[in-house]
Amino acid sequence: MSKQHEIDKLDKQILSILMHNSKTPYTDIAKRLFVSGGTIHVRMNKLVEMGIVQGYNLDIDHTKLGYDICAFLGIYLDKSSLYDEVAEQLEQIPEIVAAHYTTGLYNIFAKIICRDTMHLRQVLHDKIQKIPGIQRTETFISLQESINRPVAITEEPEGDN
Repeated sequence: MSKQHEIDKLDKQILSILMHNSKTPYTDIAKRLFVSGGTIHVRMNKLVEMGIVQGYNLDIDHTKLGYDICAFLGIYLDKSSLYDEVAEQLEQIPEIVAAHYTTGLYNIFAKIICRDTMHLRQVLHDKIQKIPGIQRTETFISLQESINRPVAITEEPEGDN
C-alpha cells in the first residue's frame, strides 16, 4: 500500500490546523479533535517520517525588512534538458525564493524578493542572465498579493477557534 493512503481523517485535521497556524500547541489540537496530546505527537512523527511534513517555516512580511519588490521571472532555456544544471545555479542566488519547472511559455518560473528595482536589476543582470543555458527572461513585478493560503485538505476549514 502506498504511504499516501496511510493517512486518515485525523491526520488531515491535524495538518489543516497546523497549516493555518503552525504554532498551535499539540495540547490545543488534541482538545479540538477530542484525542490525547500523545496521539497528536505520534501522528506528527508519522507524518514527518512519511515525508508529508517536510519542515516548519516562518511567514514573514519582507517589506518590513526592507525588501519591497516581489517579482516573478519567466525563464526560457536554450534546451529543456538544461533544466537541472540551470536550477542548481538558480539555487545559489539567495534572492530567488522559489522556482518551478513548468509547461507553457517558460521552462522555469521563479519568484524573486529584492530590496528595490535597482537590486532587482542587479540580480537579473549580474546573476541570472549570466547563467549558461538561459536564453532570455521575462520579469513581472507583483503590485499586491491577494491570496496566500494553504491548500484545503479537509472538507471543513480549520481556522483558529
